[in-house]
Amino acid sequence: MVASAIRMRTPSAMFMSRGAATMRRPQVSSKLQEVIQTQVPALSALSRFYASKSFPPHTLISMPALSPTMTAGNIGVWQKKAGDALQPGDVLVEIETDKAQMDFEFQDEGVLAKLLKESGEKDVSVGSPIAVLVEEGSDVSAFESFTLADAGGDKPAPAEQKEEPKSAEPQTPAPAEEAPAAQEPETSGEKLQPSLDREPSISPAAKVLALEKGVSIKGLKGTGRGGAITKEDVEKAKPATTAVSGEATFEEIPVSSMRKTIANRLKQSMTENPHYFVSTTLSVTKLMKLRQALNASADGQYKLSVNDFLVKACAVALLKVPQVNSSWREENGQAVIRQHKTADISVAVSTPTGLITPVVKNVQGLGLSSISKQVKDLGKRARENKLKPEEYQGGTFTISNMGMNAAVERFTAVINPPQAGILAVGTTRKVAIPVETEEGTVTEWDDQIIVTGSFDHKVVDGAVGGEWIKELKKVVENPLELLL
Repeated sequence: MVASAIRMRTPSAMFMSRGAATMRRPQVSSKLQEVIQTQVPALSALSRFYASKSFPPHTLISMPALSPTMTAGNIGVWQKKAGDALQPGDVLVEIETDKAQMDFEFQDEGVLAKLLKESGEKDVSVGSPIAVLVEEGSDVSAFESFTLADAGGDKPAPAEQKEEPKSAEPQTPAPAEEAPAAQEPETSGEKLQPSLDREPSISPAAKVLALEKGVSIKGLKGTGRGGAITKEDVEKAKPATTAVSGEATFEEIPVSSMRKTIANRLKQSMTENPHYFVSTTLSVTKLMKLRQALNASADGQYKLSVNDFLVKACAVALLKVPQVNSSWREENGQAVIRQHKTADISVAVSTPTGLITPVVKNVQGLGLSSISKQVKDLGKRARENKLKPEEYQGGTFTISNMGMNAAVERFTAVINPPQAGILAVGTTRKVAIPVETEEGTVTEWDDQIIVTGSFDHKVVDGAVGGEWIKELKKVVENPLELLL
């Protein structure tokens, strides 16, 4: 779940192929060519280019895979332009993945000769060429006419393997020979479309702008190369008006890759994980007094929050009821419940682009000051979009705290798969409670928080979820146990 600039080193994220070396490559048989095309599609695309045109020696920079699940990404803001020198560690471009928005740190040196993808382009497949690099002293102007087609075009998105029967393909050699011919209709079909039905030629950045402004691209005259519609054409055009009021009554906001991932994961969680909920009221009066005393003696070295105590309390309860510190796993057709030996607590953080859950690891072995320091650091970098993937992946339990909003007494949270539980924390309230004394019944004010645990019934039975809530309540209402 994530955002604008996470620094990552990806030395293997670039596909490199020198033009001269490719031109000297001998011809191969059709069978071998098919194998090469399957395993290294970018290589075959480049060899076709060098057979038809000649450019000075250069390197293609491809869309990197910045997370294990990434198959495509969106191009953000380019930090370099054609003609700029690159050094190892320089940020080349912001790339939005299915998890976050990250800085692509380049790990080679040279000069950027040509950008093949514009800022704002969506769903660029991993491995597709995005830019051209040349050595220092090379003639950059020689690449002014270099296009994406010259680089072999975009790499096709990976096909879903589930739809292809495994047993039928190896026994029938005929489909393998016909596979290259089957690619032709992808381009010829477009040519056979009537001109009125065909979408006008438009750059991805101009298309996004047209959606934002509500401009209809049909009938819009393009001034770009070959009549292509440019961003300037869209900016000059008037937004489409409604027939009733003359103004649009809604706004369609493009969905980011991160928002798609959040939507898919939470939909999957509600569909595949049978949720049940257990609520309780926690008295935090003693905890608040302990927090005040510890902060007063800290000399500014730390400042503990109520959430820091709750993170620690969750870890203590998880060790006492380890069935909750588990996850449902399906591997090789077999289902197992993986019970974790460490309490790695995911802490939900709201960012401008969506919810993300950085992980405080091995909480059972951390003191309150260390937990507080890590939660503050991870939360700050999450909002600045500077988290690394390993810092928001791999938690065993999640805590979601909306206590900063005084209007939220209680709520229920959706389980963060593959975890089996999440704790939803409401705001702190002062509640009048009767207390029996020698003088009779008196009223005292108690600080209370309502919490609700969401559990996956596949992994955690109802009685077990109730036992975990009981252990949590015990340690929160006797907070000195957290210091043991």
